[in-house]
Amino acid sequence: MSRTRTYRCLNCLEHTVTREFDTSHLSVTCPNCESFERFVNEAVYEQFRAFEGSPPAELDWDRLDRTEKLVVAERLARSTKTIEDFTVVEGEATAEEGEATAGD
Repeated sequence: MSRTRTYRCLNCLEHTVTREFDTSHLSVTCPNCESFERFVNEAVYEQFRAFEGSPPAELDWDRLDRTEKLVVAERLARSTKTIEDFTVVEGEATAEEGEATAGD
């Protein structure tokens, strides 16, 4: 008998589904909110909620958008990454900046 995993709707945050496979997320229509949404692995969601309640001192958590926060939570919950493996980078480099530093 295989172990089941729970996935939570990221739109309504109420409906969950259970599957016999382990993945970071899946996309299905939520019967609760009737939206085709991403359902996130419950372990990822629990890590996300823990950081929302008590942001990690090592990251500027409040600067991250929801997707970035979920990526961090996913990497921590489902890999060997630690919080020290992440940094918040100020802004985005333009194409010119990227080209200028590529040869350095």
